Formats: sequence, C-alpha cells, structure tokens
Amino acid sequence: MRIAFYAPLKAPTHGTPSGDRRVAGLLMQALALAGERVELVSTFRSYDRTGDAVRQAALRAQGEKLGASLAAGWLAQAAEMRPQLWFTYHLYYKAPDWLGPLVAERLGIPYILAEASFAPKRAGGAWAIGHEAAERAIRSAAAVLCPSRDDVPCLEPLVPRERLVLLPPFLDVTPYRAAAAHRAEHRAKLATERRIDESVPWIVVAAMMREGDKHASYRELANALALLRDLPWRLLVAGEGAAQPAVEQALEEAAPGRTTFLGALSERRLAAVYAAGDVCAWPAVNEAYGMALLEAEATGLPVVSCATRGVPDVVIDGRTGLLAPPGNAAEFAARLRSLLTDAVRRRKLGEGAAEFVLAQRGLEAAARRLRDTLAGALAR
Repeated sequence: MRIAFYAPLKAPTHGTPSGDRRVAGLLMQALALAGERVELVSTFRSYDRTGDAVRQAALRAQGEKLGASLAAGWLAQAAEMRPQLWFTYHLYYKAPDWLGPLVAERLGIPYILAEASFAPKRAGGAWAIGHEAAERAIRSAAAVLCPSRDDVPCLEPLVPRERLVLLPPFLDVTPYRAAAAHRAEHRAKLATERRIDESVPWIVVAAMMREGDKHASYRELANALALLRDLPWRLLVAGEGAAQPAVEQALEEAAPGRTTFLGALSERRLAAVYAAGDVCAWPAVNEAYGMALLEAEATGLPVVSCATRGVPDVVIDGRTGLLAPPGNAAEFAARLRSLLTDAVRRRKLGEGAAEFVLAQRGLEAAARRLRDTLAGALAR
C-alpha cells in the first residue's frame, strides 16, 4: 500500500535534531517494515510559536493551496500511482494539519493520525485557528494512534473509542544492544578520555539545553543532586543549547566538580555513553514521554524519572526503573539514592529495562501494531 506521510510540526528531514524529528523517522521505518510503501510528501511546517493570528491565517492559506495541488497532481495520475492512505504525525493547536484532511477527502482515502494532542482550554485563545483545525482533523481520522494513555481523555469526546489505538514509543534497538554488548570497553574508554573515576556510579543524562521544559528539568535535577552530595557519583551530560550556561551553573552549584559535559552526540556515541553508565536520571518536566529514557533502557540502564504525562508508559516503575512524584526533588533524590547505593538492584532493573524494550518497544512490535491499525482503518 502507498502511504503519504507528513509531519506538520517538524519533518524527519528537518535540520535541527529533536525528539519530534526522531519519532517521525521511526514511524516511517516501522511503516516500511510493515510492508508499506511510505513517502514523505511534504516538508511544509505549519508551526506558529507566538500565537500570531495573521501568521496562522497565512499558514492556513499556504497549506490549503499545497494540499489542493497535491490532490490535483495525484488525481491526474493512474489510480495505482496515488496514495491509498494519508498518515500525519504530531498534530496539535500550534501545528495543525492543513494538508492531510483535504487530500484524504479529495482522494477518498483514510486519514490516520499519530500523536494528536487536543486541549479544550485552547478554544478561542491566541491559537484559535490551529485549535479548530486540529479538532476537525481529529474528528475526521479513521484512526488516532496515541503514544500514551495521557492523551486519551481529551480525544475521547472527538473520536469513537474503537478508533483510538495505543502505540507506545518505540525505537530501533540495534545500536543500543550493540553498545550494551561492549559495556566494559565503553566505560574504560570514556574514563580515560574524560578522566572519570570508574569506581563511582555514573549518572547519565541526555537532553538538549533549551529554555522552557528542558531547562526546568535540569533545574529539578540539580535540586535533587544537591541532596546527594554525601554519596560518591559522577554526572555525565550529553546535550547542548542556548540554556547551557544556566544549566552548567545550576549543576555546578548543586554539586561542585561532579559533572562532565559531553556536548551533542551522534546516536552511536550516545548509545556508548548509556552503556557505560550506571543509571539514567531525568525529571522529564512536561515531556510527552521521553525518548531518551527509552534509549537508556534499551542499553540496560535503569531510569529514575517522574510519574508525569506519558513517562509511566516508558518507565515501568519497579521493573525498568523508579518513578517519583513530579516536582518533588526530595522524592526524586531518594529514588536515585536507592540505586546509587545498591548495585544489585541497579543491575536487576537494568536487565528488566533491556528485556522490556526488546520485547515490546522495538521496531518489529511497532510494525505489527501499525499493520493491524491500518488494516482496520481500511476495513472501516
């Protein structure tokens, strides 16, 4: 089956690394693994950051024009050359889909959404144009794939329950399992290169240093680490960004001389860092689910995070890691302390994490779920 793929917030070919770009690419991989012929049909970005109604109206006009052009081009071709299904990833009020619903209607094909967010409180606000468009698109979808149960309550009034499908975050486990197989070598190499004491537990963090939720997460991490200065440990941070000076200051004040900054890393190098570590710690302030947490688990690294939004669908409390109440630095620190002081428990949770990702969150599992969902949408 030919599938037209589109991501209105950020295409998988976008120049700036992010979780959105990553997940869009993974979805295309999983669809291809499911046996579909998937094509990225547009890189048009509908995102409006500031709530500018004039800009939103202009984006709507551009998007509708592009959608009409795509539909006309396909209708001029033989039926076998047209897409049989439209697939949109990550739609919400700041980045509505002006292309998919229009093309799907004109071609008479199913419209599928993955990670569609809807917040009734946005009605009539600065993003009213995008909010209304998101609602219309969600209502028209033959299926809506939800990465976490956290999204479901706001979608249920718009979509029949049988069209809501849970598709938890997933990844290609290959580079992470390969790194885990050489854990000792990666640790020794990193210790030598960065002059890190191998005898103390290593806490790994991988996150961009942006203002907003990422910066808030780093601040909460610093607050928790300040409560653990009595223990021996080293923090390894992979990431960079505009907020880096503030992040560095917060972590240095929390625990002077305890942090090694690694900068932005490729997937292969990051997998090696995860494999070299002992525990991943990240508060995940307002994160949808946290792909970095899943990556850490794939290498056999236990995770300490917070039970917020979709994180419990990624970190299974007591099985792959430990979850603290959100916004509680003392509870977060207590859970991290329990792992820093118990190598046996770290190892047990790490083994559980690797098994969980391999069995339930790999590309193959996602491909099976997608294949079943698309078949159901076509049948309806």
